[in-house]
Amino acid sequence: MSTVDTDRRRWIALAIVMVASFMDLVDVTIVNIAVPSIQEDTGASFSAIQWVTGGYALAFAIGLITGGRLGDIYGRKRLFLVGIGGFTLASALCGLATGPDMLVAMRVVQGGTAALMVPQVLSIIHATFPAEERGKVFGMFGAVIGLGAVSGPLIGALLTQWDLFGLAWRPIFLINLPVGLAGLLAGRRFISESKAEKALKLDLVGVALASLGLLMLIYPLTHGREAGWPLWGYLSMAGSLAVFALFVVYEKAKARRDGSPLVELSLFRVKSFAAGIGVQLTFGVVCGIFFLVWTLYMQIGLGWSPLKAGSTGIPFSLAVSTAAGLSVQKLVPRFGRRVLQAGALVMAAGVLTYIWEADRYGTAIAPWQMALPLVVMGLGMGLIVAPITDAILAEVPREHAGSASGLINTVQQVGNALGLGLVSVAFFGAMDDVVAPTAVGDAFGGAFVHAMWWVAGVLVVVFLLMFALPRRKAVAAGAEPGAEDAVVEEREPELV
Repeated sequence: MSTVDTDRRRWIALAIVMVASFMDLVDVTIVNIAVPSIQEDTGASFSAIQWVTGGYALAFAIGLITGGRLGDIYGRKRLFLVGIGGFTLASALCGLATGPDMLVAMRVVQGGTAALMVPQVLSIIHATFPAEERGKVFGMFGAVIGLGAVSGPLIGALLTQWDLFGLAWRPIFLINLPVGLAGLLAGRRFISESKAEKALKLDLVGVALASLGLLMLIYPLTHGREAGWPLWGYLSMAGSLAVFALFVVYEKAKARRDGSPLVELSLFRVKSFAAGIGVQLTFGVVCGIFFLVWTLYMQIGLGWSPLKAGSTGIPFSLAVSTAAGLSVQKLVPRFGRRVLQAGALVMAAGVLTYIWEADRYGTAIAPWQMALPLVVMGLGMGLIVAPITDAILAEVPREHAGSASGLINTVQQVGNALGLGLVSVAFFGAMDDVVAPTAVGDAFGGAFVHAMWWVAGVLVVVFLLMFALPRRKAVAAGAEPGAEDAVVEEREPELV
């Protein structure tokens, strides 16, 4: 094969894995805007609606590390194709769901297959492109991720609003069919196979224990309110602590036996990493609570159409993208962790502004009035989401960087699932079980304010945890003049 053909193949392979990543990210954000339409069309309970989003996040979180290891062992291309094929099939079944139970089940399958597909993307890029080209490639990858975050809600709003062929919300899932099939066929032809020279072994017992513990914690949170907070719910949540303790004991034994635990617990001896994982978990809770209750507030409480609600979020998405770029390129190299802490405080200020406006204007609030708090919140979020991974990994030993990165992504998804479970407490817990049709707006507005106080409180926790992150970030070669005072102190990782 000629050099030109090889070069063309690898760029086509890059386009394929980027489209897959875009499809996964859009599928997460696209669903939120359609949640009220799904609830109205299927008659799903609010707890079922929480599982439509939370079930995906939980399955994705639980499967991420194992999905990466399967690719290392059996081949990244093979697992990518299995993942994208399964994701496409699950998307079709979501779009054809006959009721809320089937939809929730297929969303869990979708999350599980995404956990097979997504970890292979960066590995395939790493294996396909030489070191000197990866910077440019990862920059392109970041742009695609940003585009997915911005466009997902708007695509979901348009597809739901248009009611294509009378299918209501179903096209938000069915749109994955042509994209997924094209990716599957093109991937078979253009992606080259690769494996890890020395892959870690699977830890299926660890996966089972982590899954059981999370389900015992999140299921009662999600269903407890509708069930009247029964005793079994409290026992289940208390029992989850014992399961997590057993998980820790098993992981230590697994590390001693073959060095392939699901979670490398020795990482938590690095103080900045342990605190950073706490930041990622709590920030995931913030996102899990906010995005679902925000959608319910606008579409059910205020009675807005999906398109009106989706377009209201555009200033937020643009602010996140703008601040994310500035934080990595300009601010963090100069000011270090203070940028992330400022992000938490700025986002909290936006939340408080939103609370004030929701109280002041009630059901008469307009999209333009929401623009200010949403821009402030978006700027704060952008200052956090882009540099947080580097801050968490700053003091992690190089040989554990891969395990640490996988754990960061997993914990973020776990936090998101936990936040979605807490919606029952933070949002629905502030409303009566039965709300008169004439009082829906006021009830949802009051519940939204209540939930936003929860968001503000968790952001304070995020801010405090950030004090344990490294103060400075290393300056990359070729940094702009004036950034030289951001030099990292040469020292050993601080142990707890």
